[in-house]
Amino acid sequence: MGFHLRREEVLDDDSLKAMLEEHPARAAQAILLAAAQGVLEAQALLGQILLDGQGIEQDPVLALRWFRIAANGGHRMARNMLGRCLEHGWGCAPDARAAAREYRLAAAAGLDWGLYNYANLLATGRGVGEDQVAALACYRRAAELGHAKSMNLLGRYLEEGHCCPVDRVAACEWYRLSAEGGDFRGQFSYAAVLADLGEIDQALGWLRQALAGGNLKFLRVGRQALLAAPHPGIRALALDYHQRAALLGDESGHVALQALRG
Repeated sequence: MGFHLRREEVLDDDSLKAMLEEHPARAAQAILLAAAQGVLEAQALLGQILLDGQGIEQDPVLALRWFRIAANGGHRMARNMLGRCLEHGWGCAPDARAAAREYRLAAAAGLDWGLYNYANLLATGRGVGEDQVAALACYRRAAELGHAKSMNLLGRYLEEGHCCPVDRVAACEWYRLSAEGGDFRGQFSYAAVLADLGEIDQALGWLRQALAGGNLKFLRVGRQALLAAPHPGIRALALDYHQRAALLGDESGHVALQALRG
């Protein structure tokens, strides 16, 4: 009689997360066995650990295959991740049109990440015709589902009156929710509103949180915005953004640091 893993041993999220952190190879073996037995959640998770190389040898091509299997079985996040692979060329040639198709299906199934990723393509006209109204609708739906990144972008549309009436009060509220939800761009946006209201201490707190979580692209843009801020305390924080960017490998950050330090 062959070895069969019980479904509850695979689908206990907390146990799996702990196992992936403490015993990644053991967790990967359990996930692999369950995926082979047809456990949908395990198939999606197997795609993710193959993509990340977590507890198993990194293999984007095989990750793509498992995402497709799980997506065809009805797993919404696997459908979204299939789109991500197609968009970015992970395990395949980049194909924005195919990515848009997968995101659209994930969005239609009500997945917040699918809505967000499909909105990004609609907003930029990649793989689909540019459609800002449809992008805004997707961002709004994802935001209402609790998606922090979409909350920030919805706030931007409302603040700028892009394809909708200007509503700075609603924009501020969405920025706040995005910031509290952990999105570093939302934290930066909310800090900007607070600074305009004269709430400098609160603004600095959110800017420091954005600094801690932000990626290199964000830090490059953020430091320039901080340098243009009217308040000296906020301008001074640009140095921390430069330092963080330099630590993340930004060569221009080293040059800028020397100039800022005089």
